[in-house]
Amino acid sequence: MKNNFKKNNYVLVKKAVSKEIATFLYNYFIIKQKVYDLALKERYISPFEKMLGVYEGSVDRGGQVPGTYANYGDIAGDTLLLKTQKTVEEQTGLKLYPNYSYERNYKKGDKLVRHIDRNTCEVSTTIFLGGDQWPIHLDPTKGRNKKGVSFNLKPGDMLIYKGSALEHWREPFEGNDCVQIFLHYSNIKTKKAKEDLYDGRPCLGLPSWFNKKWQKEIINDKLGRIKKYT
Repeated sequence: MKNNFKKNNYVLVKKAVSKEIATFLYNYFIIKQKVYDLALKERYISPFEKMLGVYEGSVDRGGQVPGTYANYGDIAGDTLLLKTQKTVEEQTGLKLYPNYSYERNYKKGDKLVRHIDRNTCEVSTTIFLGGDQWPIHLDPTKGRNKKGVSFNLKPGDMLIYKGSALEHWREPFEGNDCVQIFLHYSNIKTKKAKEDLYDGRPCLGLPSWFNKKWQKEIINDKLGRIKKYT
């Protein structure tokens, strides 16, 4: 199977995660969204708090699926990142650093625009956890095949692909709900890969603002605005 990855830059792994674990995580993220909604409504948490998840913003503000509930670096998600690492290494033939997990509770009408990911998603996976099936499309020809190849995963199936090299997308979702989790790794031989370990966070399970590079950008941005208006 690893030869398929080296040849095509993607490989499908059936039942990479047991159905029991997939179902458990599906229900976990559904419940977590309800907890987040209630906590926000009752003002138990700040709208800027991300430990319980976020609703993605507009595309021009960094969101990919506006208005959809998502989790970066959830503790359960990052635990799955470590659990599946050996399988991903076996399937790709690569030694990897774990970077971060990202999960979405997709809703009817959602669409994932055609895109490639940042460098910390050099080796990416998507795992279908539960809900209604929704095909993911890849273009392994670097733009020559606009239709690409599609995969309609079952709960626990995992698609491994070069996220920072292959365009991938989803057409408008016609189902009601679909929970997917993405696990991102770097090849340890890639330049600066070690700097991206845990996506720049001190450890797994932390929100994105623990990323050292992003913290520096935020501080510089704030200092720039202070300087501008003083």
